[in-house]
Amino acid sequence: MQHSTERILTTHTGSLPRPHALLDLMKARASGEPVDDATYDARLRAAVAAIVRQQVEHGVDVVTDGEQSKLGFATYVRERLAGFEPRPRERAGSFAAEMAAFPEYYEQYFQRAMTGGRVVARVEALTCVGPISYRGQEAIQRDIANLQAAVQGAGATEVFMPAIAASHIGNNEYYRTEEEYLAAIADAMHEEYQAIVDAGFLLQVDDPGLAGIFSNPALDPAEQRRQGEVAVEAINHALRGIPVERVRFHTCYGINEGPRVHDAPLSALVDVILKINAGAYSFEAANARHEHEYHVWERVKLPAGKILIPGVITHASNIVEHPEWIAERITRYAERVGRENVIAGTDCGFSSQATYTPEVHPTVMWAKFDAMAEGARLASEQLWR
Repeated sequence: MQHSTERILTTHTGSLPRPHALLDLMKARASGEPVDDATYDARLRAAVAAIVRQQVEHGVDVVTDGEQSKLGFATYVRERLAGFEPRPRERAGSFAAEMAAFPEYYEQYFQRAMTGGRVVARVEALTCVGPISYRGQEAIQRDIANLQAAVQGAGATEVFMPAIAASHIGNNEYYRTEEEYLAAIADAMHEEYQAIVDAGFLLQVDDPGLAGIFSNPALDPAEQRRQGEVAVEAINHALRGIPVERVRFHTCYGINEGPRVHDAPLSALVDVILKINAGAYSFEAANARHEHEYHVWERVKLPAGKILIPGVITHASNIVEHPEWIAERITRYAERVGRENVIAGTDCGFSSQATYTPEVHPTVMWAKFDAMAEGARLASEQLWR
């Protein structure tokens, strides 16, 4: 994993909008309609090639496939792991607390942003009902081949591929204990992690669940920490044998635009995050609930050789951040952990679900990436005078 040795590098957290031509085929497939496999594969390859090219054109150094093949976390997990079945979703934890505090807002929000325009209108929760095993070999090799083809000659500095964390995926009704359940997920997801690294990509482990544990008001701090450390143990088990410097870890809060008064502060979970065997840590830092948290790194020492990827643009607003403000955000972190240990990133993905109507319009999203690239350039001028 490259450090920012000569200038501040830029990246993001993974998911980007899919083209409508691909969404049409995804929707047909999800609805059980017949779809020609060759046509689908060709559109998917074209979408990955286009999204990689666009990232480079808009100043992103460390690129990915934009998760073009994935309908969303729940559907992706069902495709890759055996042993789960969908169940009606019940909002819990910080979501439940947020909805109780702002019911009118969230009733409107979920109709407009969280279900409107999605390829799969209702997102189900997953429940483990049998032994977990990995069955995504064909899917991951397809994703790898598409990304390898797309980055050839594209001019990217480095390439990563996201995969879900081997931690709290859905609910367990099969394994006797939480530890057995998480160990089974870890053993299964290790195969996908290893395939990504063997292909020459950086692996990004996506874990919105970790921040969710520390945001859950139903758990006291001791139980939050216990569950968080159990999750980290499972993630590290899944990462066994994979070089630390090939791994990025990302956590967020599972909600985009909202009051978010129940988000956990970074200070509550930072020491748990740093126990994950990763070379870089990506987290929300650009939205108004978390921007002040750069002060955490005045008290917490970043381990030697590690990298921070703070969000310097947010997925929760259609306002395009000013490059000078982005530069200031970057320098705050560089001054605290060292310029070589900072890569500019995004708070979260811009289309974590396949949807015709992402919350941040694609034209605005690309303008945000342009602003991030310019902000990184301005920050580099200050930091490498």
